[in-house]
Amino acid sequence: MITESQNIEFKESWRDEYQKWICGFANAQGGTLYIGLRDNGEVCGTQDAKKLMEDIPNKVRDMMGILVKVNLREKDEKQYLEIVTDAYPYPISFRGKYYQRSGATNQELKGAALDRFMLRKQGKTWDGVPVPYLKAEDLDNATFNLFRKYAKRSGRMEEADLMDDNHGLLEKLRLYEGSYLKRAAALLFHPDPEKYVTGAFVKVGFFREGMDLVYQDEVHGNLFQQIVKLMDLLCTKYMKAIITYEGIQRIETLPIPREALREALLNACINKDYAEPSPIQIRVYENKLEIINGGVLPEGWTVETLLSSHRSMPYNPDIANTFFRAGEIEAWGRGIERIITACKNDGFSTPEFRYDVSGIWTIFKFEYPERATTKSDQNTTQQTIQKTIQKTIQKLTEQQRAILVYLNEHPNATRKELCEKIPDATMGGVIHNLSRLQELGLLKRIGGRKQGYWQIIE
Repeated sequence: MITESQNIEFKESWRDEYQKWICGFANAQGGTLYIGLRDNGEVCGTQDAKKLMEDIPNKVRDMMGILVKVNLREKDEKQYLEIVTDAYPYPISFRGKYYQRSGATNQELKGAALDRFMLRKQGKTWDGVPVPYLKAEDLDNATFNLFRKYAKRSGRMEEADLMDDNHGLLEKLRLYEGSYLKRAAALLFHPDPEKYVTGAFVKVGFFREGMDLVYQDEVHGNLFQQIVKLMDLLCTKYMKAIITYEGIQRIETLPIPREALREALLNACINKDYAEPSPIQIRVYENKLEIINGGVLPEGWTVETLLSSHRSMPYNPDIANTFFRAGEIEAWGRGIERIITACKNDGFSTPEFRYDVSGIWTIFKFEYPERATTKSDQNTTQQTIQKTIQKTIQKLTEQQRAILVYLNEHPNATRKELCEKIPDATMGGVIHNLSRLQELGLLKRIGGRKQGYWQIIE
């Protein structure tokens, strides 16, 4: 007995609105609509079968401009119809709307899903669409220089090509569509890609148990800048490193291998569906880090496909090609494998991967590798460090202590703000004391003057 599936649908009787299902089959992999069958596949028969054999092909042709085969079938002296629809290489609409078969359901395509469908039918990708008014001189020279540095180190581009001007380099990277730059160029090299692509940034938040947001940041800029900023932000502000010592050498061990974290960030930025206006989200907890990328897997792919050997099918191939030339990724579909390998090599458990309506999830559970020191060693080391810090703090001036107290509660405070909030402080005194606190190893500046913050060294 046949059953309903990706390519099969049952209806007890014919209605003209069932052309939606024919449209859905035509826009997917083709399929068969049976008229005169109940949901369980039992034949109930249909009236006027011979007349419908003539009417249905004509209605479908007139409404959608496609041809279907209608066959008369019979079982237990009951007649039913078999309507066979082929897959079409171009978009098919029914009454101005587009439908597509997905699993055992027929879905109307809207918004970003419709955009993806249209581009795929035209043999194009989202990042390959041209952007009017975007010029090579609008792009960021510093990012071009960074790319040249990466690409020279990787050896994946000829030195003569890297010595070309920005326009020539963009052509070598195939980031032009005719005379227009592609969306990929804006995301990769523009100082403010959100001018052209809504949601082209990353939100990072630290959460306590119960989903209480403690603090958050937004990372903007082009994709090369985002990766650099994210690595610095996550490794210095959001994740706590375990401190160990080998002799007098201080060792900081993060709960995630840097290589695995960087690969996961690259995967998210390269494969995000930027037609969706929501940004990539990174949620950090006491015991885990989650990267939620609103990406879409290739048709028919599952998480199991990602975890097994598979060919490279990046959602944004032009972006992926540029990162490949820079030596940042491989071109063999090994991104997930590299994340897993990096974790295993450093003694960590492998992350969890998930795919649902919100996108692709990469979840790292926080744990420290076996080569970390024992608990007693850690306690001894920590006690030694605390004693050293206490002795240093006792030597601080009253104003230096006040600065530390204020920055502990207001890490984003500016020098002007400190001058206003600290009693009897002058700008010169604030600058001197900040420098002195950094020399003593009690204070660290993370990031630049505008986007940075102060970190108290505990």
